[in-house]
Amino acid sequence: MKITDNTKNLTFIALMTAFICILGPLSIPIGPVPVSLQNFAIYLALYIVGMKRGTIAFLLYMLLGLVGLPVFAGFTGGLQKIVGPTGGYLVGFIFMTVLAGWVLDNYYQNRILCVAGMFLATCIPYLLGTLWLSHSAGMRLASAFAVGVMPFVLEDLAKMVVAAIVGPRLRERLDKAGVITYAKKS
Repeated sequence: MKITDNTKNLTFIALMTAFICILGPLSIPIGPVPVSLQNFAIYLALYIVGMKRGTIAFLLYMLLGLVGLPVFAGFTGGLQKIVGPTGGYLVGFIFMTVLAGWVLDNYYQNRILCVAGMFLATCIPYLLGTLWLSHSAGMRLASAFAVGVMPFVLEDLAKMVVAAIVGPRLRERLDKAGVITYAKKS
């Protein structure tokens, strides 16, 4: 019995959704914005399945969290997470996923470009998160930036570097094994 490409795609999307659901809730509360592994899980998922499938996996993760499953940071879920202080970061991750996924799809073998692309993409949730944190918590923008971005820049860079080391290896091994196919550049 031959497994179709659609079946493989759906399986990998489901696996990456589960992967994000497993790592996403792991967090350390350090203030209104916790240190979490959501973005690291997203980066690796993008390396493994590419932009389109990775974005779908992240959107499914968001849907699961929004209906109340405890898959967001700190094992929380529900619509209140979007309207709460960290909602802007979650929404920003959608755009981050698309941009980072595009960079990783096109330059996955160039670690420096990939880290730069992931960092640039991560600036989107930083921006949306800061704006929303400022609004929802009644903070000045500078204060929201100080508590919602500054403590995370170095650890986010570390996650990007680890993903840039591990991700291409995983992608190449899965491709070589014929487990998953990637769009080939012409």
